[in-house]
Amino acid sequence: MISYEPLYKTMKEKGISTYKLINEFHVSRSLIDRLKHNKPISTVTLNDLCTFLNCRVEDILVYIKD
Repeated sequence: MISYEPLYKTMKEKGISTYKLINEFHVSRSLIDRLKHNKPISTVTLNDLCTFLNCRVEDILVYIKD
């Protein structure tokens, strides 16, 4: 299973809220919902998040063996 738990830690460290992702970086509310519920996202979206947060993939997601 992929978990986006590291994303929220990274956002906190960078001082970026979900409000800022939505309003300044134009991330959709549906994407925020997908992340909160650990649903799949595209690699393009993953790349965008890494760009917005100036971080690595490992700072956004983690693989948890079922």
